[in-house]
Amino acid sequence: MVNLTREGLKEPEWKEISVRLPQFNLIEMVRRTKEAPVWVHIAPSNLFIGEIAPIQQALLESGIVQEGIIGLETWDEEIVDRIYRPHDNLRLRIVMPPGRANQPEVIASTAETVFADTSRPEEWEKSREYFAKPSLQMVTITCTEKGYSIRDPNDRLAETISKDIQNGPSKPGHIMAKLASLLNHRHQNGAGPIALVSMDNCSENGKRLFEAVSFIAQEWVSRKLVEKEFLEYLESKKVSFPWTMIDRITPSPAKENKEWLEERGIQNMEILRTVRGTFAAPFVNTEHISYLVIEENFPNGRPPLEKVDTSGNRIIFVESSKIVDKCEKIKVGTCLNPIHTTLATFGCLLGYDYIFQEMNDPLLKELVYRQAYEEGLPVVDNPGVINPEKFLRQVLEERLVNPNIPDTPQRIATDTSQKVGVRYGGTIKAYGKNAKNLKYIPLAIAGWCRYLLGIDDRGKPFELSPDPLLKELKKYITGIELGKPESLGDKLKPVLSNKEIFSLNLYSVGLGKKIEKYFREMIAGPRAVGKTLREI
Repeated sequence: MVNLTREGLKEPEWKEISVRLPQFNLIEMVRRTKEAPVWVHIAPSNLFIGEIAPIQQALLESGIVQEGIIGLETWDEEIVDRIYRPHDNLRLRIVMPPGRANQPEVIASTAETVFADTSRPEEWEKSREYFAKPSLQMVTITCTEKGYSIRDPNDRLAETISKDIQNGPSKPGHIMAKLASLLNHRHQNGAGPIALVSMDNCSENGKRLFEAVSFIAQEWVSRKLVEKEFLEYLESKKVSFPWTMIDRITPSPAKENKEWLEERGIQNMEILRTVRGTFAAPFVNTEHISYLVIEENFPNGRPPLEKVDTSGNRIIFVESSKIVDKCEKIKVGTCLNPIHTTLATFGCLLGYDYIFQEMNDPLLKELVYRQAYEEGLPVVDNPGVINPEKFLRQVLEERLVNPNIPDTPQRIATDTSQKVGVRYGGTIKAYGKNAKNLKYIPLAIAGWCRYLLGIDDRGKPFELSPDPLLKELKKYITGIELGKPESLGDKLKPVLSNKEIFSLNLYSVGLGKKIEKYFREMIAGPRAVGKTLREI
């Protein structure tokens, strides 16, 4: 049996179990990183280990860089206390290509993890010290789409943000307020240049990050809680917010992979569900293909990430946010994420456990092919650095059908209210007055509304995935009954007309009534979802 710790890596048994070990001096890397950090990552998630940290590891192994990454967790202390620290900040990554053996690797490029919260004064101060270092070039972030939301669906300030605005930078709670506070500390200690790089799966992520942080800074300035020069610093060329597009399917840690690792003698691979509801483990499982497109805007320099570009791992720097936006629209708005969301809601309704199983269902396969090729692809603007048709073909024929990826509809269905506007709204807008002729995207939206009932196509209840709007959405659909289409009434109108959810009023573009019609057909009784799919 072997242990995933720095001391444990010295055990000779590692060589017998075909796990790739780090090929650099860990002790020296940690020392150099703490003394002069170049890269801080906020929210060191599964995606961080699946895609981001391995890039710096490759640079470390090639000798191109000597520093690793500092990880700051801002929300869930158990990720630091129960995942990273017991394993000396090492984690395992299992790459799972189709038709080939798993490729396990120890990811060791995280030099230190810190719980950046004022409830732990020493760790909060350490976070501030790292942000003040002149050597720091970039801060990357993977906090998911909802991490950037500072307002509720009724356009009121979120309660945590209101508190943070009142409290000022000394006691921030929301991740955006913490980032603003840490940047204020950097401003007070030399105002060094820096890049704040969102690597989250959302359109215009750099813009969203800037708007959230600068809003908080403006409020603090107006209350005289920080100097007005801090806001000037944020808005100057010394601080950048590059846009990015990141793409690597990284499901929650799977029980099958825990058992696969334990069979090889690796101890303590338990999958954890934290008090805050995060699923994490000392390992992550991920696919073999990834894309990372980054706007070239780094006022203090950056690591040469593009030197890790390989056939399965595309890292592309581009000169403008417009090109990133085009790449993002291919992935998030047309060729991957909308397909994922459609499969997620219908997968839950039809009782599927895995995404790849859904791609073997002729009806669901036909639905996403038609949605992508007939409605999405025709309005894609080719960015020139990624071929949209090739990307879509790879998604449908190689990635989503990969039986080695244990991705579930339930995971993808998480926070869908935060996603549907981006997944479908952009394509609907691109059609303009012709949006009323769309068929498969409104069917997908109707499927999400049907999913919210929490009753599958057999008439059996199932557990809905977490969503920040779930309570409010459930209020709207209360009283709708399976087998009673007439019970729908006008209950979907507050949802389908909500611009905060869809970024437009679906009735104003001629789709609201069509979605209601599809929904009504899908609540006609048990098996009505499958029947509706067959008919359409």
